[in-house]
Amino acid sequence: MNYVIDFSEGSKEQSDLLGGKGSNLAEMTKLKLPVPTGFTITTEACLDYLKQKEQMSDELNLEIRQHIESMEKRTKKRLGDAVDPLLVSVRSGSKFSMPGMMDTILNLGLNDETVLGLTQKTGDARFAYDCYRRLLQMFGDVVCGIDKNRFEEQLDFYKSKKGYQSDIEMQAEDWQELVAVYKNIFLEVTHQAFPQDPYEQLQLAVEAVFRSWNNRRAITYRRLHDISDSLGTAVNIQEMVFGNFGLDSGTGVAFTRNPATGEKGIFGEFLLNAQGEDVVAGIRTPQPISKLESLMPEVYQEFLTLSHLLERHYKDMQDIEFTIENRQLYLLQTRNGKRTAKSAFKVCIQLVEEGIISKAEAIQRINPTMVTQLLHPVFEPDQLKNAEVFATGLPASPGAASGKIYFTAERAKQASEQGEKVILIRQETSPEDIEGMVVSEAIVTSRGGMTSHAAVVARGMGVCCVAGCEEIYVDEFLEQATAGGVTLHQGDVISVDGTTGTIYRGDIPYVEGDEWQLLETITDWAKEEATIGVKANAETPADIKTALKLGAEGIGLARTEHMFFGEERIFEMRKMILAESEGALMAPLNQLKEFQKEDFRTMFTLLNGKACTIRLLDPPLHEFLPQTEAEITHLADATQRTVGEIKHRIEELHEQNPMLGHRGCRLAVTTPQIYEMQVAAIIESALEVAQKEKSLTIIPEIMIPLIGSQEEMRWLRERLDQTIQTIFSEKNQVISYKIGTMLEIPRACLTAEKIAEVADFFSFGTNDLTQLTYGFSRDDSGKFIGAYQQKQLLKEDPFQHIDEEGVGALMRIAVDKIKHFDPSIKIGVCGEVGGDPQSIRFLKKIGVDYISCSPYRVPAAILTIAQEK
Repeated sequence: MNYVIDFSEGSKEQSDLLGGKGSNLAEMTKLKLPVPTGFTITTEACLDYLKQKEQMSDELNLEIRQHIESMEKRTKKRLGDAVDPLLVSVRSGSKFSMPGMMDTILNLGLNDETVLGLTQKTGDARFAYDCYRRLLQMFGDVVCGIDKNRFEEQLDFYKSKKGYQSDIEMQAEDWQELVAVYKNIFLEVTHQAFPQDPYEQLQLAVEAVFRSWNNRRAITYRRLHDISDSLGTAVNIQEMVFGNFGLDSGTGVAFTRNPATGEKGIFGEFLLNAQGEDVVAGIRTPQPISKLESLMPEVYQEFLTLSHLLERHYKDMQDIEFTIENRQLYLLQTRNGKRTAKSAFKVCIQLVEEGIISKAEAIQRINPTMVTQLLHPVFEPDQLKNAEVFATGLPASPGAASGKIYFTAERAKQASEQGEKVILIRQETSPEDIEGMVVSEAIVTSRGGMTSHAAVVARGMGVCCVAGCEEIYVDEFLEQATAGGVTLHQGDVISVDGTTGTIYRGDIPYVEGDEWQLLETITDWAKEEATIGVKANAETPADIKTALKLGAEGIGLARTEHMFFGEERIFEMRKMILAESEGALMAPLNQLKEFQKEDFRTMFTLLNGKACTIRLLDPPLHEFLPQTEAEITHLADATQRTVGEIKHRIEELHEQNPMLGHRGCRLAVTTPQIYEMQVAAIIESALEVAQKEKSLTIIPEIMIPLIGSQEEMRWLRERLDQTIQTIFSEKNQVISYKIGTMLEIPRACLTAEKIAEVADFFSFGTNDLTQLTYGFSRDDSGKFIGAYQQKQLLKEDPFQHIDEEGVGALMRIAVDKIKHFDPSIKIGVCGEVGGDPQSIRFLKKIGVDYISCSPYRVPAAILTIAQEK
């Protein structure tokens, strides 16, 4: 088996083997683009290394040496040569882009002898020793685990001592002195000298990259982005080209379209006299790439041409890393660019309009989770007028957030776990900060640009970010940030506008963003591909309007219990519960009926003939009774009862396990008047709206919860049908209607074909079905689910993603039984998993007809269904 493949031998289709970076370097080499020569050590080599308890085989070492010798022939340089040394970079690259997650080493091959050869070859001692100190710092960090701040602090101290403002002012003798300091750090920390053998450097570097696959930040990133741990990382060995060779050299990162907004045109940054990590790590604040046109017009035009070629070739926005050495352009990487949700939607629409991809391809490129990111919050305009600006920086990732500031990832994480809204402020972020970044509402850095680590990771997570805010002096040791004479301390509140790059003091209210047009275009395309329906769980006018605006084809679950919690309504509900005779029961029921009719008329009118499934009362009655002494006293006074009588009734309704107790259809068995009132309100409202709006066809769907047997369903249906027929006779008016049930009890799933004899439709209530299958209380499972997942007793929380082996098996049985009895019976899902992309894929496979989810999850559900066509 070959573990090493030359760039000239691979292609972009081999990302599993070569990683994303390696396969794209191979593809660019095949396209004859200016790519420095090199080779890729495959992901299989990484997995073998980890499997062999982190031991590199002799065979792999031999392959690497053979490919180095081939590079030496092509470049006419030799690794370790004292006169004209070959220097290489060592970069990781997994199948999926993981910005900043893995480790890079530049200038490998330099030592005390070859640095003299590089000096003589280039005639530039300053350049040579700058390269050497960079190798010492990166090697120390990546391979030896030396805190990179040890090196940075020494550099800052040296510049301060000399009165230098920037690295550019450093002379050859300065870098030579710093190299000696860095080598002493090696000795002090590792008790060993920096390795002088280039092949030893190379082996140690490759092993470090392999090990980095399992470092904490990489594992955290993979968990966050659902990337498998079994992929491994490739290692790319590439001839060095130098952007730090003077003011005719430089390095940069650019996107073929704006990764924040999707605007067409080159968007990026570069630094003169710098190496690539300076841009990505945010150590220096770069210039916009448009300035390159005036500095090096020929290079700029060549870059535009190559960028256009790569975007056309890959049919997507590209993220390109490049280096300029003495006005010669080299491409070091291209990949499909990370982008915000807004940019993702806009770029897809543009590429379709430009004829580069089809609508179906565009749909496949939108991750359903981007929908929630698309409608980013923005600060209320009126509040901004009086807001105090603390500082401004680069608008690196859009959105708006307020929170308490923290200066380390660890403190941010601790505060978040205590329920605080957190904003992370750093000089610049690094991969080690990922756990703090994940929990932050916003990220602010005083250094770095639009393509820095903070910017790229924030955009990928949908978190707002302001980068390169140079007017802020961040003191991470004292945990304070100063700008314009104002100092903020840990725990102070700020508001961050990632769309404008402005940071404000204090908490500013915000409203949700509004990118409806982009969303509507993509969801309309997705509907053309979708094979099952998407409805919404909603009952308030605001939620219904939102659901329809977001693409719902109707309401799949209207929860009537939510309609009883207004002050006036809850009082009538409590009077009904306290009633001691049928006569006393009917007065509050009649009043509740009028409330219900008002709600249903609004619903039917807003839906304008679209489907509407209304669930009858589900929770136990004790949930509607007062809990505090003041509320109990108020109810006693209002109903002319004693406090003792109210408390006695509350005690009567108390249950040991209310989720398994007197609720749902069981309420209607003991007190059928409740469901009869609700059904009368539904049918009378539908008749009134149909009479008023002659063009509307209204077919109410009445859903009975918690049915467990055919006998229950038959008994209740007969009474509800009788109620409806009586109304038809009294009104001398008839409409179609349906009566169905929720499938949320395991027994109902196992006997579904019998229940189907007396039900017009079904909808899975996966929340209850999951808790009754597992024996987990969904209200209490949070106390132990995390421990189960940590100990790998559960792969996922079954209340968030369908448990396909258990709950899913019951659902499959029920669907098969119902469809065998009558293929025309519609089956839906209205539990929480109805909006979960992972669960939707399973639901589609077992043959449900529609899913119903919360309004803001509707577009993501439509997209997921279209992608699974």
